Amino acid sequence: MHINEFVPETTAPKTPVRAAFASWIGSALEYFDFFIYGTAAALVFNKVFFTGSDPATGTLLALATFGVGYVARPLGAFIVGHIGDRYGRKKVLIGTLLLMGVSTFLVGCLPTYNQIGVWAPILLVVLRLLQGFSASGEQSGATSMSLEHAPERRRAFFTSFTLSGTQFGSVLATAAFIPVAALPEDQLLSWGWRLPFWSSVAVVVAGVIIRRKLQETPAFQEEAAASSTHKLPLVVLFRNHKAGVIRVALAALVSTVSTVFGVYALSFAVNSVHLERNIMLWVGVATNLTALVAIPLFATLADRIGRKRVYLFGTIGSGLLMFLYLSVVSGGNYLLIFTVAILMSGIVYSAQNGIFPAFYSEMFPTQVRLSGMAIGTQIGFAVAGFAPTITAAIAGPGKDGWPPVAIYTLVSCLIAAGAALTARETYDKSLKQIDELHGSDDVPRTVPSRG
Repeated sequence: MHINEFVPETTAPKTPVRAAFASWIGSALEYFDFFIYGTAAALVFNKVFFTGSDPATGTLLALATFGVGYVARPLGAFIVGHIGDRYGRKKVLIGTLLLMGVSTFLVGCLPTYNQIGVWAPILLVVLRLLQGFSASGEQSGATSMSLEHAPERRRAFFTSFTLSGTQFGSVLATAAFIPVAALPEDQLLSWGWRLPFWSSVAVVVAGVIIRRKLQETPAFQEEAAASSTHKLPLVVLFRNHKAGVIRVALAALVSTVSTVFGVYALSFAVNSVHLERNIMLWVGVATNLTALVAIPLFATLADRIGRKRVYLFGTIGSGLLMFLYLSVVSGGNYLLIFTVAILMSGIVYSAQNGIFPAFYSEMFPTQVRLSGMAIGTQIGFAVAGFAPTITAAIAGPGKDGWPPVAIYTLVSCLIAAGAALTARETYDKSLKQIDELHGSDDVPRTVPSRG
């Protein structure tokens, strides 16, 4: 009897709603931790960890530590991707959540530069690297889980909950800083900024409880039952699917829009244009709340008309709108700032943000899906993670120095759009057809016996 005859008995049924909810809540909790760092880097870290530098240099160094979190993400993607494709999606989702929670809590415990000198920013960078390592597998693991549980013609919709969770995590992170930012300066810099980081304890407990109850995906169980999982999935990935990894890495550069909007533009508004800190935090909340509605709508559209057209609209459109957004920020009109921010980041950017989980994942077969998406996206995200530092360095002085930043953002988006154009359209294919489309690998899984 062949081993494949046992597959129907060992494969659990799909649970798309449960998988989507677990992906949503887990991503929200994990990215709450990841994004509170970005807000703190833009508002307080230059005064807490880099007080030995002049103000401009301190701001640049604080933004650089935000980018450092992205350095660890490609390395983490290799390790987490191997674990996810070799041992299962569920192990990845629990492990990354634990690591993110612990490292975030410890950031809130760090002594300042005035207390221990240069060791303060060094320890900050170490913990940010651990945050980045954790984040490297979160979206890819959650996406693989929800994609492989989803009905065939609704994969974009169900995987979009991963990104809705990410957006909600950003809302929570920004909202957590609004009352903190209203504190008097001395209280904010002494203990107030620590409170959002300490709240990660509750985040970890809730996330682990939810994810422990989730079943492994049917597609992965079928691969495992048929002995189709490899001891070294990365060998298969780079032997047969290098083009997919490169394509995803370039397409992921569109996330420059997010990092420039969330970190550079916030710092620019507060430090160069001298706008109200709390009002600019509310801009972030408004755009992310809008995105919570827009993301599943664009994902539903992508399930009906295809991934590429929706993705290209979101990518090119948000790159162009960055010119308008930075222009209205420099003008200081709050009504225009809210309006353009919601249009660019809340609506247009959501067109690609809501469908990239399905779009990128479908560029790989089941055997290497998690590792392929993880490595590809994290390379692109790593470059985008340093966009706030790069743009702060190339921007001109004062409130009129933003044009180089907008140009940099648009070029990143055009590169991403070009990469997306080379991808196959897969919205009308089943996962099995996608596996066949990408071809079967020919790397032996076991060493044949002699004699």
